[in-house]
Amino acid sequence: MDIVLLAKAAIMGVVEGLTEFLPISSTGHLILAGSLLGFDGAKARVFDIAIQTGAIFAVILVYADRIRATLRALPHERQAQQFALNLGIGFFPAVVLGLLCGKAIQAHLFTPMVVASAFIAGGFVILWAERRAPGTTRIHTLDAMTALDALKVGLVQCLAMVPGTSRSGATIIGGMLFGLSRQAATDFSFFLAMPTLIGAAVYSLYRERALLSLADLPMFLTGLVFSFFSAWLCVRWLLRYIATHGFTPFAYYRIAFGMLVLLTDWTGWVRWAN
Repeated sequence: MDIVLLAKAAIMGVVEGLTEFLPISSTGHLILAGSLLGFDGAKARVFDIAIQTGAIFAVILVYADRIRATLRALPHERQAQQFALNLGIGFFPAVVLGLLCGKAIQAHLFTPMVVASAFIAGGFVILWAERRAPGTTRIHTLDAMTALDALKVGLVQCLAMVPGTSRSGATIIGGMLFGLSRQAATDFSFFLAMPTLIGAAVYSLYRERALLSLADLPMFLTGLVFSFFSAWLCVRWLLRYIATHGFTPFAYYRIAFGMLVLLTDWTGWVRWAN
């Protein structure tokens, strides 16, 4: 058993869990962390996607009561059926684009410089969204969402296929721009993550199964466990945070971190892998 490899897997799991549901891009942080740790290559990309399921299990635990209530009501309550339909509609665009372009995106865009640029651009989008005129919120609960609202958020989620954009950032900020309250946009983002990230992990593991063996199991399990616990702590904190705060601090973090990556690459202080 390679202890160094397991330590790297644990670090990557913590990075995934802490960043998956914040608007700062887990994929971007994983690419940068992997570059610093020498944890890269085709197998590492499969690992990065697979350990997202650990973070999703944390969200399922946090939202367990709502999930159980929805499943019980699904056969006979229109509201539960509409909610399930909205999730399906929001999930669909990512499925189509992922199948059509996923391999090309991974081949050409999974680089530290793309991540840094997306960090900075996304930070300015968040600042703009937070400073726009108030009074445009029209949806305060998930049950008030229409199929069209779900489709809009699902289309915005596709932007997150560019690493560094942030899936949660795109869906939360996009949802707010489309008229969802901060809480409703965050809740829908978390629910939409469940089919999106689990589907991506299963598809990636199946497509790259030739790269994997039983010897990789400890590495994957380590990443999953650390991803789960760090995500569980992060989600619980974020749900309390958004009750009284905006996302502006995350925007400044994105801009500063993106500029730091560009600066260290330009000066040669850090040799980011491409």
